[in-house]
Formats: sequence, structure tokens, C-alpha cells
Amino acid sequence: MHSAAKRGLGVLFILGAAASFACMNLFVNLAGDLPVMQKVFFRNALTAVVVFFLLLFSREKFKIKSKESLLWLFLRAAAGFIGIIFNFYAIDNLNSISDASILNKLSPFFAILFSALLLKEKPSIPEVIFILLAFAGAVCVAEPRFDMSVLPALSGFLGGVCAGFAYTCVRVLSEKGERGLMTVFFFSAFSTAVSLPFFIVGFVPMTAMQWLWLLLAGVAATAGQFFITAAYRMSPAREIAVFDYSQVLFAALLGFFLSQTPKVMSLIGYAVIVAAAVGKWLYQLRKTKTSQFSKNH
Repeated sequence: MHSAAKRGLGVLFILGAAASFACMNLFVNLAGDLPVMQKVFFRNALTAVVVFFLLLFSREKFKIKSKESLLWLFLRAAAGFIGIIFNFYAIDNLNSISDASILNKLSPFFAILFSALLLKEKPSIPEVIFILLAFAGAVCVAEPRFDMSVLPALSGFLGGVCAGFAYTCVRVLSEKGERGLMTVFFFSAFSTAVSLPFFIVGFVPMTAMQWLWLLLAGVAATAGQFFITAAYRMSPAREIAVFDYSQVLFAALLGFFLSQTPKVMSLIGYAVIVAAAVGKWLYQLRKTKTSQFSKNH
């Protein structure tokens, strides 16, 4: 397939992922006042089952390349699991699901910081500036006060930290030759297994609509995982990752079903974070082109 066509498909797939995860946030919110672990269980269980059967009928089945990879799989799964808990708490308690989405989308900036720590990849000065801009945008969304009202925004922020660490672990696993499908399975199976005891002990009876919303959240999460995996198979992250920020737009539009309207400061924060993401994307593209030009001349 022509590179331009593959890039176009990559963009479509990542837009599909963004829409899927925005729908997941909506369904989690619509499920109402249920324990976070109950929601986490449903979010992961369906993905674990679907990917289990895909691996079962694959050539390498459940093979892990090395013992060292096992450590990174556990780290990725644990960080992702904790991140989901933070994210779901933020979804349930913030002013709007778009606020929760944008705070979670700080993850690429945290991935830069964790890459510096774990992979010894020193960030450039422009990247540091984009990170600081993103943090400034997060402050606008959170409007921090020194009381308990800051907890939902802090939870969303910490969800982004965990996701950034998890994505760095995914990069390490990719460099070690681990399959993306195995990484997704390990994460979803780990999250399902750890949340299951909490789900059983703290189970709150649900209405038929709550069952439906949580099942749909699981379907949307599974679709999002497959879309984003397909997107990065089609095109490098540096070329398409910025389109993942469309999730905030999708979340804002879906928020109208919940009668949610983002605050003015939140909108300013969205603009600053998205601007930082676009700047980071353009800088990365320029750096890549300069590097390729230097190699060819």
C-alpha cells in the first residue's frame, strides 16, 4: 500500500480510537453511581476475552519473548490499571467528561519524561517547553483550590501520569519484539483479575440500563484498543498521534447528552494543551525530515 494511503488509514483508525474511548467515557458516566472497581471490571473483561481467543488461534499463542519482558508487561499492566481507576474517578466527579479526557491526554508529555528516566532519551528544549505548556493548560482545566474539591482534577492528572508511564513500557516492549496483542491481553487480563475480588465483595446490584451501559463501555474500550493498534501499524506515532486529541472534541460533543458544558477556563486549558500537542507534533516531524535529509546528503 502507498505510504500516503497508509497514513490516511492511520489517521482514520486513530480517529476511530478517539471516538471509541470518548464513547467509553460517556457510557461509564451514564452507568451512574457504582463502585469504580465495578466499572473497571466491565471495561477490561470483554477486551480480555476477545484478545484471549485471538491469541489462542494465533501462531505464537501466548508466548512471551523473555523473562525481562515479563517485568515490563507487569509494569505496563499495573500502571494502566491504576490509571484507569484514576480516570474513572475523574469521569464520575469532574464538571464534564471532556475535562477528564483532556487531563488523561497529558500522557504523551509524561511519556517524554519517563522516556528520559527509563530509556535515557534526553528531551530537547522545545519538548520541555511543550511539557510546561501542557501543564499550564492542565492548571486551567483543574482550577486548583486547596481543598477536597481538587481531588477529581488531581485524579484525572494522575491518570495521565500513569498512562504516560504505561505507554513508555509499551515502547520498551515493542523494542524487545513483544507483540502488541500480547501486551493488550496482559494488561486487560491483569486488570480483570485484580478488579474481580473488589467487584465480587463490593458488588452493587444494577438496573438493566446500568448493565447495558457498562457492557457498551467494554465494547467501546475493546474497539478503541483495536483501532489504536491498527493505527500505529499503519503509520508512525510521530505522524498521527496528535489526531488522538480529537477525543476531547468527541467527548465535548457527547457531553451534551449529559447536559455538560465545559467551563470557560476548561476551554482555555483545552486550547493550550492541544496547541502544545500540535507544536510537539510539528517539531517531531521537522526533526525527522531534517534527520532524513542529513542521511541522504
